[in-house]
Amino acid sequence: MKLHGYFRSSATWRVRIALALKGLDYENVFHHLRKGEQSAPEYLRLNPQGLIPALETDDGDVLTQSLAICEYLDEVYPAVPLLPADPVLRAKVRAFSYAIACEIHPLQNLKILKRLKGLGFDQAQTDQWAQTVIEDGFEACEKLIERQDGPYAFGGSVTLADILLVPQMNNARRFGVTLRWPRLQAIEAACLALPAFQRSRPEAQPDFEV
Repeated sequence: MKLHGYFRSSATWRVRIALALKGLDYENVFHHLRKGEQSAPEYLRLNPQGLIPALETDDGDVLTQSLAICEYLDEVYPAVPLLPADPVLRAKVRAFSYAIACEIHPLQNLKILKRLKGLGFDQAQTDQWAQTVIEDGFEACEKLIERQDGPYAFGGSVTLADILLVPQMNNARRFGVTLRWPRLQAIEAACLALPAFQRSRPEAQPDFEV
């Protein structure tokens, strides 16, 4: 498999975690987002959206969108499942994951922040936008799991919810968000104690830059 990504991309980070949890080997293909390499014609032939990640499978198919890739990996490589067997709990894990992937992350990603600057936002206003989006989202996320036991978001096993949360917590720090959600911080700490999460961190990637 080939994973097209970028060290700082939280969407790519999600897929790295899933691959690491399942012990799967893959080749990295890097695309520097701030240099616009994701818009190169050869990459657009793989992913017309010009977004990362993209995963080239062993069979030569190309998959896009990080959640779709993670669920594909879970279906094809079911060891270390990322979703619970119980249908209600599975739906709750998905709902938490979608809250991050669909409601928080898209509104504070690089593409949107560039558009805000194009509309006249200065750096402080752009950062404030991202902070507000993340804070509002995390308030809801903390409530979504308030009845769930730890150490992870939905009990004693890592799920897709944890895979989504850890990169988003890093985004929050990058934008200067004051982390005031003890449950989310405890989940992050539990996850980062695992080798799969440690290997997947941006600073552990070959294309890492300060």
